[in-house]
Amino acid sequence: MIKSLLIANRGEIACRIIRTARTMGVRTVAVYSDADAKALHVRQADEAVHIGPSPARESYLVGEKIIAAAKATGAEAIHPGYGFLSENADFAQSVIDAGLIWVGPRPDSIRAMGLKDAAKARMIAAGVPVTPGYLGEDQSPDVLSSEAGKIGYPVLIKAVAGGGGKGMRRVESAADFADALTSCKREAASSFGDDRVLIEKYILSPRHIEVQVFGDTHGNVVHLFERDCSLQRRHQKVIEEAPAPGMSEETREELCAAAVRAAKAVDYVGAGTIEFIADASEGLRADRIWFMEMNTRLQVEHPVTEEITGVDLVEWQLRVASGEALPKRQDELSINGWAIEARLYAEDPAKGFLPSVGRLERFYLCDYGSGDRIEIGVEEGDAISPFYDPMIAKLISYGHDRDSARRSLIEVLARSYIYPVKSNGGFIYQCLNHPDFVDGSVSTGFITDNAAHLAPLAHPSDDILCNAASKLIAEYPPKEMSYYEAMSGFLGFRLNRSPSDRLVLYEGATAMSARYKPMWSVTPYPRGHVYTLDDETVISVEQGQSFLLSTRALTSGTGISAADGAILSPMPGRVTAVDVATGDVVTKGQRLVTLEAMKMEHSLTAPFDGTVDELNATPGAQVSEGTVLVKVVRVSAA
Repeated sequence: MIKSLLIANRGEIACRIIRTARTMGVRTVAVYSDADAKALHVRQADEAVHIGPSPARESYLVGEKIIAAAKATGAEAIHPGYGFLSENADFAQSVIDAGLIWVGPRPDSIRAMGLKDAAKARMIAAGVPVTPGYLGEDQSPDVLSSEAGKIGYPVLIKAVAGGGGKGMRRVESAADFADALTSCKREAASSFGDDRVLIEKYILSPRHIEVQVFGDTHGNVVHLFERDCSLQRRHQKVIEEAPAPGMSEETREELCAAAVRAAKAVDYVGAGTIEFIADASEGLRADRIWFMEMNTRLQVEHPVTEEITGVDLVEWQLRVASGEALPKRQDELSINGWAIEARLYAEDPAKGFLPSVGRLERFYLCDYGSGDRIEIGVEEGDAISPFYDPMIAKLISYGHDRDSARRSLIEVLARSYIYPVKSNGGFIYQCLNHPDFVDGSVSTGFITDNAAHLAPLAHPSDDILCNAASKLIAEYPPKEMSYYEAMSGFLGFRLNRSPSDRLVLYEGATAMSARYKPMWSVTPYPRGHVYTLDDETVISVEQGQSFLLSTRALTSGTGISAADGAILSPMPGRVTAVDVATGDVVTKGQRLVTLEAMKMEHSLTAPFDGTVDELNATPGAQVSEGTVLVKVVRVSAA
C-alpha cells in the first residue's frame, strides 16, 4: 500500500483526498501557489510545498514543479484530483518515468479518450452507440460550417480536447455559426492549448447521464451505476444525482454494460466516467442514449455514487494504484437510497452569474441531517481567488428516496450563509423546488428555459425581516426599552414614546421598515433562518439567499453602473478579445470586450447606442475589478 501521497491539486478535492488518505494511514503532501499559501488544503496536509505564482499555468499546471515537490518530500505517489493535470497523458507518463506511482489510468488510456473525435471512433469499433456528428480533420471554417448544415441545426461545437464545459457552444442557426466557432476556438486554445473542434447534433430533449466505471491492473472492470447530471448552466453541471430519475432496470443494465465495454476498449485502470447523452422525449430508452465522452479521472460529482453504493472511490483509487484488485465484484455492488449534490459557486445570479471574489467574512454551511455531507476547501475568513474555479463547496444530501434527499438539501441551503461574497445558493434553492425538478423531468435546457422562475430573492421578505427585527430588539433593546419589555412585548406606559412596533433595518445603505414581535411569539420560518452576529447585526437566510441586516446604515459597494457609458471590469481577469476601436459607432448590446476570469469567458456589451470615446483594454492584459475598460458616449438625438 502507498505510504505517502502528493496531491497535485487544491481546494475541496485536495481536502477530500486528504481525508481518505488520513483514514488509511497515508501521509499527505500538498502543493500550493502564492494565492493558496494559507489555504485549507495546505493547513490539513502533513506537509506542503510552494510551487509558484498564483496563475495556474505558473504553478498547478507545471508538471516539473509537482514532480520535484514529490521527490523532495519523499512522496511515493501523485494523485491529480480533477482538473489541472488530471487528464494530461504526458504528465502521467512523466510521473511514471520519475519512478513515482500515478494514481490514475495508464497514459495510453488517457490519450485514447482525451481527444473526442478519436474516442468516438474507438467507441464505434467497440459497439458503443455515439451521437451523430462531424469528426473530420479538416478544420477550415467553411468545411465546419458546411458540415453543421448537413447535420442540421441546432448543433453543438465542442473542443476536441475539451472538458468541464469549456470550449463548447450551442448554435441555433447558420447565421450564428461563425461567431460561435471563433469564440469556441479561442476558449479551447486558452483552456487546453488545442483549438480543434468537432460538431455534434444537438439533442432537443437531452438528459446527461453518466456511468461510474472502475478498473484494476488484474483485468477487472466494474460499474457503480449511473448519475444524472442534466441540470447544467453553460454546460457546467450545477446539480447531480444518483441514481437517474426514471431509469428502468432494463435500460440501466444496457447502459452500464455499454460503459463497461467502453472502459475495456481502452484497458482502463482506476476511476473513470463514461458520459452519455439521452434523448428523453419518450423517457429513458437504451436505443436513444449515445456516448459523448469519457472523463479519465475522478469526477466532481463522485460523492453521490459513494453515498448510494457505500464505496469510498478515493480509497479504491489508492488501492488499485498500489496494485491491489478491486475491493468488490460487480455482483457485490448495489444501489441503496438516493443522493443529490449541488455545486455552491461564488457567483452572482443577479449579475448574469459573474464570479464573485473576496473574503468570506461570514460563512457557515449547515450539515442539517445525518445524511448530509459537505465537501469544502475554504473556511470563514478565507478568500475566494479570481485565479481558479469559483466553486466554494459541494453540498450532498442522502435519503431513502429521492424526495427525502431533495428536502434535506433544501434545508441545508435554508440554514447556510455566505457574506459578502455572492453565491448561487438562492438559485439552487429555486431549482430544487421547481415542479419539473420535483418530478425528475429536467433536461439540460432546464435552466435556460426557466430562468425567469429561478431567480433568487432580491431582498428579504416581510416574514424574515420581522424575525430579524424581533431578534435584534430582544438582543439589543433600545436604551429607552427595558430587557423585560423587549422580550415580552409589553411596552407599558412611558411619556414621549411613539407607540410603534416597527424597527428600521438596513441592508447596506437601503432602509426598510420591519415589524417586530416579542420573541416568545415569533414562529419558526421554514424558508429561512436568522443568525445573530455582533454589534446590532444579523445574517438572515431566506430561500438559500444571505442578507446582512443591521439597525444602522452600512457602507455599500459602489457597484457597476453603465448609466454614464463607462464599462467597468466586473472582476479581476484577463482581456481575451477587444472588438472595437476608439471612434467606432456601436449599438446597444454589441460586444465590446471579452474578459476571462475563473476559467470562463464573459462578454461586456454596449449599454446603449453610441460611440466609443475611450478604450483602455488590450488583448492579454490583466485588469483589476472596477477598471474602466471602455467608455461609450450616447448618440445625440437629431
